[in-house]
Amino acid sequence: MEISKDHQAYKLLTVLLFSFANLALPFPFEFQQGSRRWHTTSDVREVAGKYYDYIVVGGGTAGCPLAATLSEKFSVLLVERGSSPYEKPLVVEKRYYGFPLLNTDEYTSVAQSFTSEDGISNVRGRVLGGSSAINGGIYSRASEEYVNKSGWDKKQVRDAYEWVESKVVFPPVFLSPWQSVAEFSLLEAGILPYNGFSLEHIRGTKISGSVFDGFGKRHTSADLLQAANPKTLTVLLNATVKGIIFYHNGNNNDTRARGIRFIQSNGSLEETHEAYINKHKNSSSWGDIILAAGALGSPQLLLLSGIGPYQQLRKFNISPVLELPGVGQGMQDNPCIAILVDTKPGKWLPDPPLVAGIADDMKIIVEAAIQPLTANSTRINVAAKLASPYSKGKLELKNKDPRLNPVVKFNYLASEKDMEACVKMTKLLYRIARTKSIAVFFGTGSLKKVTSTEYDLRNFCRKNVRTFYHYHGGCRVGSVVDRHYRVYGVKALRIIDGSTFSESPGTNPMATLLMLGRYQGKKILQEREKVSDLKSK
Repeated sequence: MEISKDHQAYKLLTVLLFSFANLALPFPFEFQQGSRRWHTTSDVREVAGKYYDYIVVGGGTAGCPLAATLSEKFSVLLVERGSSPYEKPLVVEKRYYGFPLLNTDEYTSVAQSFTSEDGISNVRGRVLGGSSAINGGIYSRASEEYVNKSGWDKKQVRDAYEWVESKVVFPPVFLSPWQSVAEFSLLEAGILPYNGFSLEHIRGTKISGSVFDGFGKRHTSADLLQAANPKTLTVLLNATVKGIIFYHNGNNNDTRARGIRFIQSNGSLEETHEAYINKHKNSSSWGDIILAAGALGSPQLLLLSGIGPYQQLRKFNISPVLELPGVGQGMQDNPCIAILVDTKPGKWLPDPPLVAGIADDMKIIVEAAIQPLTANSTRINVAAKLASPYSKGKLELKNKDPRLNPVVKFNYLASEKDMEACVKMTKLLYRIARTKSIAVFFGTGSLKKVTSTEYDLRNFCRKNVRTFYHYHGGCRVGSVVDRHYRVYGVKALRIIDGSTFSESPGTNPMATLLMLGRYQGKKILQEREKVSDLKSK
């Protein structure tokens, strides 16, 4: 489509007015970034042998808001295998976006790399704040349809989103030159209507929220811990949970989680410590062990603890606690195709995505970014993902060390429907890459024309499919956990993270994971209040 000069002028005026309005807005948080009031330690001996009302395993995108919420009424131990994101310029500074993904190691880097059995490189967050500390920062809510399908309460979902947004989400002060070009190119390619700034997941082209503020500082889920009760929250860093401790009541045939075993992340696997859930006289008032270790970490920890397919457990001589065949099954990653629009590596500043194109009846999501290739060079691309792939894979143990990656296969494009969608997505990307907006920005002609035969496009998809870093599944609702996120067959054990998703929500899952931690935290508090009310009657 042709974009008229009047439309461009109107757009420019809108952006200017929007920018000035946002410059006058105060920051939506009441604390200085990194000023921590809760008790944090990396000494496992400080926590060993102690009791808490709730133990949250994983201080990531969902784990931090969950722990902060539960601490309003109860004592909480939050265990994170990585370190603090604060005082780390590569995490906090927008100008270093993408740099943590360039330097990974086995045990200590903030991003832990892994390669799926499909041969696709990927990463996991390993830092307080989880993947919200290393991702592109784009914030977009799940669609209304997704909320309905999940069976969540609409009002409480909105309240949870707004709680998160009041603390760590920012409207853009302005668009960078590349994001402005990306916006025009999406419109020129026909991804309509134009929605301007919106936090909602809606069809067309929009500007999303971000966890980067107007000064270029990243705000991770760790910042949400500022809302916690500092008297009741303990954060244990650099500690890896190696298993869950269970109590078996032979008379009632009950299995209940009662604690965790953990190690220093850079220590010996044999030097194990324990922490426990507070024991109350009435077992119905007990708290929970809550796994928020992510789509790889939570199913891995269940398997290491003896919950999962017995065949898997026997292979590694793990004492079985409960046969639960769904553990590790239904793993998915959104297939991604990225088209480089620059002719060669340059020295542009890294630029995370902010503009999103939601096309093909919301089945294709398009974003554009400038990503570091090395410490001194960057590449500019337009990338798209299939929003709801059909192909599924599985996760299995590789060894018994919880610090190492399990084996995972996503089976990208195994479904014929996914392959057909990838061909359509690739055609759209090349249409975007050849727009006048992008050509003018680079001062070059159109991108070299690629062959458009069905065979060649399918082959292109097979060779170039990659991750959008939105993998999920392995402990899905209805398979491993119920609609209250309780693990089937075990009391006092829940999972609240992306492993419970059957599909990736919205443009990016971060917003919904942040919401989920808050939402489920409030739900748990309400459950405890009902139990207390019944006792008092």
